[in-house]
Amino acid sequence: MAFADVDGVRLFYTDDGGSDSVLLLVHGWGSDSHEWTHHIPALRERHRVIAVDLRGHGYSTSRDTGNTPRRMAADLAELLAGLGTGPVVAVGHSMGGQVVSHLAVEHPDSVRALVTVDPGYGFTGAVASAFPGMVEALRGGDTSAVAVDIDQWSYTPATPAWLRESHRRRTLATPPHVLVEAFEAMFAVPGAIGVRPNSDGYLARRPCPVLTFWFDPDQAAWESGLFKDPRSRAVVWEGSGHRLHEERPAEFLLVVNKWLKALAGARA
Repeated sequence: MAFADVDGVRLFYTDDGGSDSVLLLVHGWGSDSHEWTHHIPALRERHRVIAVDLRGHGYSTSRDTGNTPRRMAADLAELLAGLGTGPVVAVGHSMGGQVVSHLAVEHPDSVRALVTVDPGYGFTGAVASAFPGMVEALRGGDTSAVAVDIDQWSYTPATPAWLRESHRRRTLATPPHVLVEAFEAMFAVPGAIGVRPNSDGYLARRPCPVLTFWFDPDQAAWESGLFKDPRSRAVVWEGSGHRLHEERPAEFLLVVNKWLKALAGARA
């Protein structure tokens, strides 16, 4: 394990495997890199795997302000530069999907491909309309309890109890000011890419191939229309919960490794 000092925060990360193929694993809101526990052992057999706790999450520290997905992406660009990785495949779940998309747009030399897992962008309709009220609730009450309540949408009746409890505890361990600032930056500030139409033009700027996983076929179809690289692909797992990569880790790894193998063949 290791820590890196970046922009006044101390980031925790692990760095496993020795391949020239580098994967960067990025967790979601109120979570940490333990989210990838079921994936790292298999991935490091084929790749160098870097899993990081974003600022204000897990073992990483935070600042009083600046705990936003865009700043988190800048942290990752600085971390990767310090590690000398070259371009990576950046894998992001939920808020992590926003973070790696910011990384691809704002720091394109850091990224050769993206994998996004039920990413936190492109919402519309009633869901998008509810975000300002969620921010108000986070600011006005017991932030940790409100965040745990917001997270309940992530699950289905088939979600295992251990997964629910694991993320409840991680959310409770996240500093309240980080939960508020990160959520608001994702969904409720001007230009936030968590909602349409802000997301459309921004995500269309990602030049690299993208593999995206959704449980909602409408969201998958929408994002497919924004792909720039013909090797991009949208996968739909209807009936899954928001944390589909943790609910179905073996199948997730199978799809990701097959896609990465195809990318490597296309470069040969």
